[in-house]
Amino acid sequence: MKPTGRKLSLVLAGAGGVLLALGGARLLRQRRREDFAGLSVLITGASRGLGLELARRLGAEGARLSLVARDAEALQRALAELKAQGIDARSYPCDLTKPSQVKEMVRQVLADRAGVDVLINNAGIVQVAPFENQDPEDFEDSLDIHVWGPLHLVREVVPQMKRQGGGRIVNISSIGGLVSVPHLLPYCVGKFALTGLSDGLRAELAKDRIRVTTVAPGLMRTGSHLNAYFKGNNRREFAWFSISDGFPLLSVNSSNAARRVVEACRYGEARLIITLPAQLLYFTSVLLPGFFSWGSKLAGRLLPAPVAARENRLRTGKQSGSLLAPSVLTRLADRAARRNNEI
Repeated sequence: MKPTGRKLSLVLAGAGGVLLALGGARLLRQRRREDFAGLSVLITGASRGLGLELARRLGAEGARLSLVARDAEALQRALAELKAQGIDARSYPCDLTKPSQVKEMVRQVLADRAGVDVLINNAGIVQVAPFENQDPEDFEDSLDIHVWGPLHLVREVVPQMKRQGGGRIVNISSIGGLVSVPHLLPYCVGKFALTGLSDGLRAELAKDRIRVTTVAPGLMRTGSHLNAYFKGNNRREFAWFSISDGFPLLSVNSSNAARRVVEACRYGEARLIITLPAQLLYFTSVLLPGFFSWGSKLAGRLLPAPVAARENRLRTGKQSGSLLAPSVLTRLADRAARRNNEI
């Protein structure tokens, strides 16, 4: 065989190997596929925002939903909406930072639903302020809801998943759990810890046929800006946060985000980063850490300055309005708030 013939044979063999590998990967992915009809799905933070969007989508597929949230009133509103659509849903008010309440809630869910096939740890809080205006309690609150809450739930649910031969766990972390963002330090600390917990659980629970997906969304138009917490110059902090949250090129529609989370769970994907800006931010931090550090420092200088301790008060987004927010600049985020039970 001539040299050119040998080269052609090698190229064809390589191409065949690539196609074979792609076909094998596709077949393996299809074998992991999960249909949610009839499955028992427990969603935390389900009364509003992304949690409610996930409930709508999974309920429409025929999943049997167990909705968990701390705010009983908001939870009842979400439940009424879902039931009006013919979705099989039940509500379980629970403070996830209290292990005794988590234990009792899971006991009741297992009694009502005869098991949990899918657990989605979605509950969270957002605290926005300069580091100088954050208190140790802000970090404790973030760790309580973002790490200890999911851990308590996993410890209660996993033994039952093992007995039934498998299950799915989805942990909603954040791009702030991969890249630390100025003025969101307590939030990022909690989400970084959740990312570590989720990735570690994936490795440990694979032997039990429990697939764990870590989701890292960027900005989403869920309407959560109204229920986020602001300190320091709360009106200016709320303005930049809500405008960014509602800007189409930076944020994603909450329904689209929920669709992508459901698909990642369906195929048991290891990690999902939602939005192109979030992906660019993450890969820049990994591949160009010096450049990322420069940009992060610049952002920190452009954000509102700290205030004196006597002026530092905790406020929600609803209490932090100004000429800039709410305004036409936050219209899409405000519209999402009305849709997603955030008001």
